[in-house]
Amino acid sequence: MRATLRWAHSDLRTHRGEALFLVLATAGIVASLLLATALFGYATNPWQRVFTQAHGAHVTLHTTASADAGRLADLDGVDAVAGPYPTSSLTLASRAGRASAELRGTSARPEVGRPLLASGRWLDPATPDGVVLESRLARALLTAPGDTLTVPGTARRLTVVGVADSAEPRYRPGERSGLVWALPSAVAAPDGQVVGLRLTDPGDTGYAVQRAVTELGAGAIGEVATWQQARAEAQGDNRLLGQVLGLFGLGALVAAGFAVHGAIATRIRGHLRDISILKAIGFTPGQVVRVFLIQHLLYALLGAVAAAVLTEALGSGVPGRLGDAVAVWQGLPGHTVALFVVPVAAVLFIGATTGLAAWRAGRVPPVPVPRPAAAPAGRLTGVARRALGARVPPALVLGWHKAFTRRPRALGAVARLALPLLLIVVALSAWTTIDRFHSNPERMGLPTALSVRADASLSDRETRALLERDPQVAAAHPGVEVAALVPGQTATIALRGLGTRQEPYPFTLAEGRAARGPDEAVAGQGLLDLLHVEVGDWVRMTVGDQPQILHIVGRSIEPENAGRVISTSLDTLRANDPQLRPSLYQLRLEPGADPGAVAARLAGAGRGHLDVHTVANPADGLSPLRAVVLGLVAILALIGLIELLTAIGGTVREGERDLLALKAIGLSPRQITAVTVTATAATAFAAVLLAMALGLPLAHWLIDAQGRSSGIGAGIARGPSPAILVLLGTAAVLGAAALAALPAARAARRRLADTLSAVA
Repeated sequence: MRATLRWAHSDLRTHRGEALFLVLATAGIVASLLLATALFGYATNPWQRVFTQAHGAHVTLHTTASADAGRLADLDGVDAVAGPYPTSSLTLASRAGRASAELRGTSARPEVGRPLLASGRWLDPATPDGVVLESRLARALLTAPGDTLTVPGTARRLTVVGVADSAEPRYRPGERSGLVWALPSAVAAPDGQVVGLRLTDPGDTGYAVQRAVTELGAGAIGEVATWQQARAEAQGDNRLLGQVLGLFGLGALVAAGFAVHGAIATRIRGHLRDISILKAIGFTPGQVVRVFLIQHLLYALLGAVAAAVLTEALGSGVPGRLGDAVAVWQGLPGHTVALFVVPVAAVLFIGATTGLAAWRAGRVPPVPVPRPAAAPAGRLTGVARRALGARVPPALVLGWHKAFTRRPRALGAVARLALPLLLIVVALSAWTTIDRFHSNPERMGLPTALSVRADASLSDRETRALLERDPQVAAAHPGVEVAALVPGQTATIALRGLGTRQEPYPFTLAEGRAARGPDEAVAGQGLLDLLHVEVGDWVRMTVGDQPQILHIVGRSIEPENAGRVISTSLDTLRANDPQLRPSLYQLRLEPGADPGAVAARLAGAGRGHLDVHTVANPADGLSPLRAVVLGLVAILALIGLIELLTAIGGTVREGERDLLALKAIGLSPRQITAVTVTATAATAFAAVLLAMALGLPLAHWLIDAQGRSSGIGAGIARGPSPAILVLLGTAAVLGAAALAALPAARAARRRLADTLSAVA
């Protein structure tokens, strides 16, 4: 045991830097996996907790005011019903801005879909103008219990008496109205009603919607919302962040395992004689294997424990969403198990790769095998000989030849170094894609910056004149958006009519062509997946009692409504309803215009008749991903550094046999150093080429796959600019050459006696 510890201690002193980098890389990998676990828990648990405590409705139906929604309680599979409650649409204003809202009349808190009070109190007849706001709407308006809200265009005032959490789909500016509970007397002129259905089997949601539509009639159904949609919206970007962290954490773990395997294999090749001597003096194969295995398991264990302790102690203090996720995760039932299982799994994986490499050390014979006089395939190739004849510097020719003399070993070194570089290319592609949403939103499905809704007091001509009067408004595209029942009547989608044939709306197309003729439309990926159709198919949907048949001629990139959007021109919708007038306007701004400033000017110019919102950018919720990408790049760089140190050590040790020959042919120590530096740089250069050749297509596939699963659709992936790729490749090659320079120079200046002993 004492000899084993001495050997391990000597090896640690020789490879301090490699040990430190392995500990840091393991800590970063385990921290990434723990944060991914926290984000998955954070994405799912808060909504699930609210849904369970609120006894949430599995289906929420918005119907006309005259529909007899009470009959739905008698449907098979319906366990309980909330409502029906009268509703009316209005706009609320506070000192922070304006927001569209759905006023829902109820006197007592319902048992199904029960709002969970976060602050304040519930409605009281003693305060007839009191309202309770859904929490996200309250945050958007910066209101709290006791504040007063106004209804623009009227003298009406509402007093906020409470803020509550709800399991229904939440407020999204410009897309979904916020939920406001009020006494029935406050909903004086309802324009509809809402009913919630609690099902005995949540898996029968689609069938329950069909039965409800059949019972009430398609014309009575305005919008359908299911618990699956609400859950997906609540999870939102948190689940994506968790997927990114988990994917890169697992990739980095595999890269770290390969790096450790390569380091041990290289070290074994360099210490064959020492291992043979250890066996000759009594070490068993198992003891030799245990030396390498225990040593690297301790490194991995130290990094894993450090990551778990730091995540547990400091994770909740990280500003932003990551800190919130860790704080929530620490209160979940599975937190302790995950905190133990994730580090243990990472250590076991590194131990498995270590054991495979260390097993070779146990097979080394106790009697040293004489090294061959010349390496296999060590003769110069014809290309190398011709290069020397053409007076190419010998150091460059011999270095390139040395890097790829032993093909299996050289290919292994290139592959191990290429893996972290490949993951870095994927991470940079994710960064570039997010930046493109901000810098070029028109190419990512966001051609307009503002969405405006006008009340009935303004005509279409007056509204457009008011909007286009602003000098920074480039175009105002009139439109209308309605909820439509899909074939089978199991869900609603967004049917939009935007622009006219004379002034078409600039959709961002990823497939097919623009909708130009009558009954032509473009659709988002989410709608194509929902209806199981493709570009070129015809689809039939129902708006109230009116059927609408459209020919899908293109697929557009749709960041809104999970891609469940079909868009045509306003003229096409007017063909079925000549009295249809625009209810919203999408504004394109001049380059460099500030959307917030333009929105404020338009709201002021509208004198309470315009509801102006900035168009939500899906990249706004992914700002934490930038810090995640930087952290992952740092971890992957550490893993690449470990592999570089391994490759340099192997190249220097294998070059000791050639040192006498190189000096005999007249090479100076500086030229011999250049041979090793060139060999290392050539390996790094080959790894860079391989990483970029595989990393760019892989990044596009992964990002587009995520786009398809989220409903936005493929076609959003963007790779890093050529300048960044060149900078990455140059940094990798020059960094490898710089790291190799010092050990190569030391080896080139060794005494002849030392060299003879090394090759003996």
